[in-house]
Amino acid sequence: MVESVCMDCHRLVSGQECPVCGTTNLSKDWSGLLVIVDPEKSEIAKKIGVTIPDKYALKVR
Repeated sequence: MVESVCMDCHRLVSGQECPVCGTTNLSKDWSGLLVIVDPEKSEIAKKIGVTIPDKYALKVR
């Protein structure tokens, strides 16, 4: 099953609404998977503005 991605925060979403931002602006057209485990210690998380550990898409169309 292809998961949807929030077009606002790039978080992978399994439902019809993003639990972080609350938007229904989702896309199934995405690529690149980024898993953030500890956003406080992750330089990549800081660079992309992620504060919640989860799975994120790198590119969303």
